[in-house]
Amino acid sequence: MSGERILVTGGAGFIGSHYVRRVLADHADRDMRVTVLDLLTYAGRAANLAEAQQDPRLTFVQGDVCDSTLISTLVAEHDTIVHFAAETHVDRSITRPRGFVQTNVCGTQNLLDAVLHHHGPAAVFVHISTDEVYGSTDTGSWSETAPLCPTSPYAAAKAAADLLVLAYHRTYGLDVRVTRCSNNYGPRQFPEKLIPLFVTHLISGRPVPLYGDGRNRRDWLHVDDHVDAVDLVRRHGRPGEIYNIGGGEELSNREVTDRLLRLCGAGWDMVREVEDRQGHDRRYSLDCRKAAVELGYSPRRDFGEGLKSTVDWYRGNPAWWEAASTDMSRPARA
Repeated sequence: MSGERILVTGGAGFIGSHYVRRVLADHADRDMRVTVLDLLTYAGRAANLAEAQQDPRLTFVQGDVCDSTLISTLVAEHDTIVHFAAETHVDRSITRPRGFVQTNVCGTQNLLDAVLHHHGPAAVFVHISTDEVYGSTDTGSWSETAPLCPTSPYAAAKAAADLLVLAYHRTYGLDVRVTRCSNNYGPRQFPEKLIPLFVTHLISGRPVPLYGDGRNRRDWLHVDDHVDAVDLVRRHGRPGEIYNIGGGEELSNREVTDRLLRLCGAGWDMVREVEDRQGHDRRYSLDCRKAAVELGYSPRRDFGEGLKSTVDWYRGNPAWWEAASTDMSRPARA
């Protein structure tokens, strides 16, 4: 087989589907094949790939990263793996942690074992992680050498996966590259995370639930900037390295809520302060100088512009999020 062969796990999810569409569009003249593997749980939707389905270079496989036989077959046919597949919602991890360990840890090990068996160091393995593995910090920003201190079952499962990935580089010499991103937002995000949940509630005339005092701070990264960075890491990253990917826009949840209220033409009477999440981290902040220096990465999307376009997308695509909302009660794993 000729040309680049990329396996994208979780490629029907929010970030993974953006990445697939971007890679196919940006490399339209390239001899490449892209295979999406997705279990299509509640947050993975085949409709997210509708724009790319006519591209003959794209193949979709419904399946589980925990299926070792399927993973072995697929990995054998690809020389690059971009691993998005994960359970990601903190609230769900608090009530049902087992599925997060199964997917995020065991699924990642399945992939690593298959890469080791079929390709060794000849394949590139890009592992998509999160700033939540570092835990909370009151001041300053985490560099890639900061110790891991996850506080939720979700973050702990991602941290464990990160350590496995890096161990396979150090022990077996695999070409692994880890990205740790800040809070993503943008079109097609499942309406359980703060921005799409609040937008869809406000569009529907429903109040929004704000955790605690709303002072928890996050850095916000548009999904377009994130997938640009992931592709830079895939093409130019160094084996065994970690790259922090941030958006450069740190805001409290209360500040984000205020902006969403104004964009949706609503007032603070539509906000309900609810009991805070268990173990809710106060602040995340990434030092992204490494990605800037080594890869030339910098976020291009202004948060105000990106937030407005995101609200406009949800306003213009009610069928997408109304269908997604009916899946909210489905379990994280089938």
